[in-house]
This record gives sequence, C-alpha cells and structure tokens, in this order.
Amino acid sequence: MRGGFFENPNRKGGPPPPFLCSVRRTLDAVYDAAAWLAAGFMIGTLVWVLLGIFGRTFNFHIRGTDAYAGYCMAAAGFLALAHTLRRGEHIRVTLLLERAGAARPWMERLCLALALFASGLLALYSVHLAWQSHAFNDVSTANDATPLWIPQIGMALGTVLLMIAFLDAFVGSWRAGSALPANPAAPSHVE
Repeated sequence: MRGGFFENPNRKGGPPPPFLCSVRRTLDAVYDAAAWLAAGFMIGTLVWVLLGIFGRTFNFHIRGTDAYAGYCMAAAGFLALAHTLRRGEHIRVTLLLERAGAARPWMERLCLALALFASGLLALYSVHLAWQSHAFNDVSTANDATPLWIPQIGMALGTVLLMIAFLDAFVGSWRAGSALPANPAAPSHVE
C-alpha cells in the first residue's frame, strides 16, 4: 500500500525505523480486523433475513429478525469503511484532481483535511450517541426491545476507524506525496 502513516516510497537512506514499521503493521491489522468483522456482520445479516423468511414460510416467529438484520447491516457498513478507504475502493470523483496538474497534491490534502474533519465529527457524534443511549437506557421501539447502545457500538467503532484512516491518509499525503492508492480495477475515464 502506498501513502500510509510514516510510509514514504521516495525516501532516500533505507527503510523506515522499526517503530514506524510496527505502527504501519498495527494500523493495517486493525483495518483488516474491522473488515473481517464487517464480513461476519454481513453473514449475520444473511442469517437473520433467512430466519425471517423461513419463519414466515414455516409458521414460526422469532422476535426482532428484521431489527437484528438491520443492526448487522449497519455494523457491516460502518466497520468496512476504513479498510475500503485504505484499499482505494471508495468512489472518488477525480475529475478536478486529474486536471489539477501541479496543484493536485495540495487539492488532495485539502480534500483529506475536509474528510478528516467530517469523519471526526461523525465519530464524535456516533460515540456520543452510543454513550447517551447507554446512559438513558434507550431501547429499540421494535418488538425486540434491544438496548440501542449495543448495535450503535458498530457504528461508533466504524466511524472512529474511518477517522483514523483519514488521518493515516492525510499524514501519508505529506510524507509520500500521494494519499491513497489508486484502484487499478477502476477505469480512468468513463463516457
């Protein structure tokens, strides 16, 4: 991966110090773990949807299958954000960046700074929402009556990891000149 925390492919003088390499490995491991957790929640979504379908088909009822499928889907979506960002697989509108010429690194840094700010606010409010739900003993209005802070943990964790990934990319843009890896599977021009 290009352009991460403490990673500079153009650096002269050998490899980065061991501490910086361990930070890179740790961040990549955290992003990968969140992606695997998101995959598990996707499987959980499938299981809850299938239970709901089979329950209607064979006349048995499990309370909250729709709600639990929704909780799993939300956790999967938020937990996958950081890993997807680091792999360069988020949809990016690069029309202006492609034509920026020498200003491209600065425009990328500006975009990353704005994204870091927005993701920081999202993380702050997501964590605050989960904390308030726990403090007020807020429960789901669906027939499952699940304490809402439990499914909100996935959203809060995912947004915090996204903020860290944007910080990683922002620092990487100053060190390596390019913030995020390009997605090689993406077409460079679509008509």
